[in-house]
Amino acid sequence: MKWIDLRSDTVTKPTEGMRRAIAAAEVGDDVFGEDPTALRLEERTASLLGKEAGLFVASGTMGNLVALLTHAGRGDEIVLGDRSHTFLYEVGGCAGLGGIHPHVLPNRDDGTLDLSDVEAAIRDASDVHFPRTRVICLENTHNRCGGIALSVEYCDAVGALAKRHGLAVHLDGARLFDAALVRGVEPARFARSADSVMICLSKGLGAPIGSVLCGDRAFIDEARRMRKAVGGGMRQVGILAAAGLYALEHHVDRLAEDHANAARLAAGIDELDGLSCEQAREGAWSNLVYFSVDGKAIGRPDLDARVLAKRLKAQGVLALPLGAGRPRIRMVTHLDVSRSDVDAALDALRSALRGT
Repeated sequence: MKWIDLRSDTVTKPTEGMRRAIAAAEVGDDVFGEDPTALRLEERTASLLGKEAGLFVASGTMGNLVALLTHAGRGDEIVLGDRSHTFLYEVGGCAGLGGIHPHVLPNRDDGTLDLSDVEAAIRDASDVHFPRTRVICLENTHNRCGGIALSVEYCDAVGALAKRHGLAVHLDGARLFDAALVRGVEPARFARSADSVMICLSKGLGAPIGSVLCGDRAFIDEARRMRKAVGGGMRQVGILAAAGLYALEHHVDRLAEDHANAARLAAGIDELDGLSCEQAREGAWSNLVYFSVDGKAIGRPDLDARVLAKRLKAQGVLALPLGAGRPRIRMVTHLDVSRSDVDAALDALRSALRGT
């Protein structure tokens, strides 16, 4: 069976060109600062994001953790959204490993935090009863808000608020190149209002492993120590960094294909009885497609997200149901998903809804 894997854009396989780049990578000991390919990747990413320096890390989770460990100390506080990846899906690392206190605010459906809520959450540092607020965290694109891209204007407003209060802004830009495409700006334009920004190479860009954390040189120097502390000091990492360089050179412009395929998928889903897809409406959407399943609406009360995903799997289509009893499914387009795959997935959905 030919699988159409729509669970995530992390499931991609290296292309032949990327494999050749990996095989030919010049390497050295990165902990000693001697891996030339890793150094080129860090410099290239920092340049794209308008920052002074970069640091290769194993994953987006590690990048976010290292950033927060660098910005804040034990007993300090960060402000972040209740639907953010850092809060939901990173094992509580900043609290468990860094002793950093999360101050959680509700994400609005457009991925933003209400600025008045953010300002009200900032502690009075002179009061000994309170933790000190150090960082405001943003996510762009915002995964659990449907892959929506925050606007430049909003990011600038958060940056200005943080500056007024002497705080740092960390941007979880795992899919920042997608956000830049949606909003029609360069990635550096989003990064301008952030003190640190992390981008993933292993999502839409299609590399097998790795992320890059960027900021000013002093921040990255300290972040390198934090990376070592969490076990992220790797050696001949140029083998991995070569894949990241190839992705930046060859896979950024093609993200438009993923967005077009996601729009086609969302529109097709929303036309099916029993399914509802917000991404079929106008909005700043990217390559993530979330949809609700209502079996009762089509006379099948036993049909929920998990049942539907199981039926899809039987037809060679992999999708991600969201939690026990949750009515939603996520599908993500990526470089291993073609337009014909999207059409085949829609055919499988029609069949699964009929129970065939």
